[in-house]
Amino acid sequence: MARTVDHPWLASYPQGVPAEIDPSEYSSLTQLLDEAFRTHARRCAAVCMDSELSFAQLDELSSSLGAWLQARGLKRGARVALMMPNVLQYPVAIAAVLRAGLVVVNVNPLYTARELEHQLKDSGAEAIVVLENFASTLAEVIERTAVKHVVLAAMGDLLGFWKGQLVNLVVRHVRKMVPEFGLPLDGGRTVTRFNMALAEGTRLSLRRVEIGPDDVAFLQYTGGTTGVSKGATLLHRNVVANVLQSEAWFRPKLDTLGADRQLTVVCALPLYHIFALTACFMLGARLGMKLLLIPNPRDIPGFVQTLSRHRVSMFPAVNTLFNALANDADFGRLDFSELVISNGGGMAVQRSTAEKWRAVTGCPIVEGYGLSETSPVVTIN
Repeated sequence: MARTVDHPWLASYPQGVPAEIDPSEYSSLTQLLDEAFRTHARRCAAVCMDSELSFAQLDELSSSLGAWLQARGLKRGARVALMMPNVLQYPVAIAAVLRAGLVVVNVNPLYTARELEHQLKDSGAEAIVVLENFASTLAEVIERTAVKHVVLAAMGDLLGFWKGQLVNLVVRHVRKMVPEFGLPLDGGRTVTRFNMALAEGTRLSLRRVEIGPDDVAFLQYTGGTTGVSKGATLLHRNVVANVLQSEAWFRPKLDTLGADRQLTVVCALPLYHIFALTACFMLGARLGMKLLLIPNPRDIPGFVQTLSRHRVSMFPAVNTLFNALANDADFGRLDFSELVISNGGGMAVQRSTAEKWRAVTGCPIVEGYGLSETSPVVTIN
């Protein structure tokens, strides 16, 4: 497509941004992930609480969990709910579900029992991966749903043995962040610890499932302000196209840091939300970026301390987070020399916030508009 008067918007595209992308470059997100695991095997794929997973490890772990899910009898297209904050288990679970030929149903871990019951029933989820901190909510409703298999994760699962044990001890017994729960085992229901599922999966083989662009990848629940939340059906083609569109828009700026070096994207937005799912995890995998997972972005001092240990290249956020950080004195003392993209969405970015952020970081906020139904980006300024 030429940049002609027939398409005047192309005149506003930054230099180096193509007029079109080719969504047929990948037949599915599974193919995109497989390529990322091969191409970037030695790179860090994700880091959380100073513990890292390489792309090779993400490949291995997701293959094991995917094989375990298949061994439970879940058929092609079955729905698997994921109910966690931003911890290392989340990208493993997303990749596992997609590679097993199943459908991801992202769940807000702060849902009430009523909200959770609606989403599990509406989606027809047959399995769920849930952080134990939120298992008490699941326990209230699970017998009224189709969920037959529960994978129970703990905060310390992928942090290494000793560190993981310490984190779990603190979370469970010091901070008392895991309410008591009991998950019924009647009706053939299974409850398996996350690390046990991984261990069992290593003795199995992930069965290749032919997934095409018109297959469903995500049931992405949205809304709720005008009634119950509704599941937006996102096909593999939808998300692939949005990843490639986002890459095309940001690539010229990212390349100013060096085309072959690994970049870091902050993932403080929850991965159960479509913004982080596409702009952080999927785009990050495509570009071989390090995903800096922030489980609790409301802890601004802890967040800033984590940021101080990384050179950040890309920072997706919402207005409230941009504002809180920009007005934090310690944040203002960080090194922003490699921050080239700050992308805002989810809500309108206020002018005062944008001006403060640019004054502090030297990086302007580019604002996007989108919907869960559009995977999500429609337009970016």
